[in-house]
Amino acid sequence: MKFLSWNILHGGGTRCAKICSAIKNHNPHVVVLSEFRNNANGAHIRTQLLKSGYIHQWVTGANEEENAVCVLSKIPGSVKVFHYTNYTYKNNILKINLDAINIYAVYMPHKKKHKLFELLNEELKDNIPSIILGDLNTGENFIDQKGDSFWYTKQFKDLKENGYPDAFRIMNGDKKEYSWFSHQGNGFRYDHILIHQDLTPLIESCNYLHEWR
Repeated sequence: MKFLSWNILHGGGTRCAKICSAIKNHNPHVVVLSEFRNNANGAHIRTQLLKSGYIHQWVTGANEEENAVCVLSKIPGSVKVFHYTNYTYKNNILKINLDAINIYAVYMPHKKKHKLFELLNEELKDNIPSIILGDLNTGENFIDQKGDSFWYTKQFKDLKENGYPDAFRIMNGDKKEYSWFSHQGNGFRYDHILIHQDLTPLIESCNYLHEWR
């Protein structure tokens, strides 16, 4: 199985056609889009990918101006949303069950107060092997960035120490690589795939697709 996680920035804007083309060419089985929006651009992305075999699609109930998350899959599954909770930014996480595994598609808002990491840790107590992927907007200071400006570093480390190691680090060691760059050229590895420790022998590769930038 091939998974693709992509922060498309503010719903994709005028880049939607190119985003769809890139996804089709890469041909993953499951796509997680963060900063997805339930607007005309979002409908365009979903329609185009539907035509390419992504017939299983799940989104949250976020309004059209809100950055959220969308999952598109060629593999059938079932969804759990968290609308019933009183968590802030509850539209920023989806749980997709693909029979043998769960996928948690996430978009953690940047430097905002939330308890989505606590929600994840509570969910993961069911012990079903899971994959967490998306824009977590955090990492390890001085490792996933040069400085120490990340929020939620403890919660990020707790996930890894509680049986969800970083797929990129498993395959690439201490390699310095970033998924977002500021206007000043500073790099940050905000986007991650954390995978249950029992699934790590199945990983064949984990990398970033910088050519799409």
